[in-house]
Amino acid sequence: MRKTKPKKRQVLPDPIFGDRQVTKFVNHLMYDGKKSVAYAIFYEALDIVKKKMADEEKSALDVWKTALDNVTPQVEVKSRRIGGATFQVPTELRAERKESVSMKNLILFARKRGGKTMADKLAAEIVDAYNNQGGAFKRKEDMHRMAEANRAFAHFRF
Repeated sequence: MRKTKPKKRQVLPDPIFGDRQVTKFVNHLMYDGKKSVAYAIFYEALDIVKKKMADEEKSALDVWKTALDNVTPQVEVKSRRIGGATFQVPTELRAERKESVSMKNLILFARKRGGKTMADKLAAEIVDAYNNQGGAFKRKEDMHRMAEANRAFAHFRF
């Protein structure tokens, strides 16, 4: 590379919880630069989670963080072309990529869900992820299964 790597920008903590992870999640959730709308959706989803899981001793933010941990993959497969054949090579994920992939999967499957509002769909996906089910959790399991099946090609690592 000719140029120096750009500095990593630090995101500001969110206004209510003071958590940088929440801001990153909202940035993934945001469309067309409408951050206030994304924050409103996220906070409303957490309120819905709190109502749904009234019997839990955890706060809604802790439920969300646990759900995010439950859908965080540890490994992924990358295509690598060697001698005319393409192999799916399992590689471990960096911490930033793990966080990013888990957030994107949670939001993607929330958007695909049936429901009235995005807050309802996101809340339902968070509760499912907390209970180790739902689309985002299934995606993580599939990634792990694929990496396990292609473990023989691990020596082709990048």
